[in-house]
Amino acid sequence: MKSGSELGLLVERYALPDAAVRQLSALLDALARDPHAPTTVREPDQAVHTHLADSLVALELACVHAAGSIADLGAGAGFPGLPLAIALPAARVALVESAVRKCAFIRATAEAAGLRNVEVVAERAEAWNAGIGTRDLVTARALAPLAVLAEYAAPLLRERGVLVAWKGRRDTQEERDAAAAADALGLVVEEVQPVHPYPGAEHRHLHVLRKVAPTPERFPRRPGMARKRPLHAKSQHSL
Repeated sequence: MKSGSELGLLVERYALPDAAVRQLSALLDALARDPHAPTTVREPDQAVHTHLADSLVALELACVHAAGSIADLGAGAGFPGLPLAIALPAARVALVESAVRKCAFIRATAEAAGLRNVEVVAERAEAWNAGIGTRDLVTARALAPLAVLAEYAAPLLRERGVLVAWKGRRDTQEERDAAAAADALGLVVEEVQPVHPYPGAEHRHLHVLRKVAPTPERFPRRPGMARKRPLHAKSQHSL
């Protein structure tokens, strides 16, 4: 398998802790062993790129390195939350996932990797009241349009905290919608960083939105409303 040498390259690229190779290997093993793992990418030589490298590329952002408290929304099979918990052992990482089966997989995988800085939250992001105002960093990968992610993240962030969203090829309308939503939520779009986590991912971008003002008290709205009635639609209607 090529995955072993690829893990070594990731550890070197991001100067990861000594335990990282063993812990990242445990993530790959969990995917490969479980035919019901909540992802279609389970084979180690592919998963090392699609899941691990794609997650760890966020370490190219200084705001990710600086985070002491992280929430990974719609965590799915545990990415990017589990690799970031391995890379940042001093950070507290909450993986927020509403599907009970996925939560069970994340818990078992975190235990197999020996992670002690991970909490699994079986909630929708909008319903996680205990998380409001507690996070330096919110991450989201393959979850929702940027405007919706901004609404999920803003109530959870401390002031000056950041949302980092994984996206592919840039979409002008999606970014316009996100800027309108951000303005209503106390966020600003800080940067859009092109990244190349692995060969073939040349269109990958990380979108960084920073909280610069308090989020209005009417947020979070009840679960489902961010998608059903997105903020950018209201902004456009009012013009």
